[in-house]
Amino acid sequence: MDPRVREHAEIVVEHSTNVEAGDNVQIVAPPEAEDLVVALYEKLGERGANPAVSLGSDRALRAFKRASDPADFELPSHRMASIEETDVFVSVKAAANTNEGSDVEPETNAAYRRAVKPIGETVMSEKRWCGTQFPAAGNAQDAEMSTEAYEEFVYRAVNKDWEAQREHQERMVEVLDPASEVRIVSGEGTDLTMRVDGMVTENDHGENNLPGGEVFTAPVPDSVEGEVHFDKPVMAQGREVTDVSLSFEGGEVVEHSAEKNEDVLRAALDTDAGARRLGELGIGMNRDIDEFTYNMLFDEKMGDTIHLALGMAYEETVGEDRERNDSALHMDMIVDMSRESRIEVDGEVVQRNGTFRFEDGFEE
Repeated sequence: MDPRVREHAEIVVEHSTNVEAGDNVQIVAPPEAEDLVVALYEKLGERGANPAVSLGSDRALRAFKRASDPADFELPSHRMASIEETDVFVSVKAAANTNEGSDVEPETNAAYRRAVKPIGETVMSEKRWCGTQFPAAGNAQDAEMSTEAYEEFVYRAVNKDWEAQREHQERMVEVLDPASEVRIVSGEGTDLTMRVDGMVTENDHGENNLPGGEVFTAPVPDSVEGEVHFDKPVMAQGREVTDVSLSFEGGEVVEHSAEKNEDVLRAALDTDAGARRLGELGIGMNRDIDEFTYNMLFDEKMGDTIHLALGMAYEETVGEDRERNDSALHMDMIVDMSRESRIEVDGEVVQRNGTFRFEDGFEE
């Protein structure tokens, strides 16, 4: 077996989820990721844990959604029961065809998200969990890389010194956590302000998400004002949505457009009441992710970017006295901050053209 796969499994088990003897560990992975599942089972055996694996199949899920009446979707109680008995949950992404669900109606996907929402909420709030990526050929195709080049890209981003990454990102946490207001300016299409006072800034260094590499918080829901243009595409429901522009007033999206697949964007915004508000501001800081690959697990961590998520705010980012934006949607979209861009925190420029004020080369 490729030694990089075993190193990947070791990071998941020891760093990301800290598996202990006797833990019930549930792994959801597609067939393309079997090597990583095998390596995970080896590490879990060494730790005295109790693993179980479930097949993740985009083809099967597509077939189910297309055959179903969305009005019939309900919470699958047997899946919830399994989650309740789980101590550690590991989700592995890998695809033979990343567009497998592209012919499922957006409204059907929205209805399904609403039905299974409690499962995700339980995992994220009550369990130790990690979502990660195995470098499958389908994902390499999306990234326009050979399989070998994509493997090198993935392992460079994943198999790294996460303590050093944490220390680097902590400097941005120290700037953002006590802040009151953030302004994002990029090119002619983005000038957005939001309050973050009372919210909590998190340092993602490869625990819940592997790879990690971002600092993130939640905006005060009704505080977002202005316009944003997302100049990187987003893959949603198996379809590419490009050149998304949103206008906010009083925290809500009041105008929206997309160059391609605007119906997917519209359906996402109509998921529920919280889908028209922002649930996350994230700042990408993993400089080993230096190419856009149509995979949000990596793309949102890319250096010289920020991302904003429509919908659900993570509980850990919401202060005790603050409202949490609740939604079945969490849709990340990316702004390139490498040129004609700046991040202001309480009126002070803390990043210009991708360079932070605590880095060499920062221009006042």
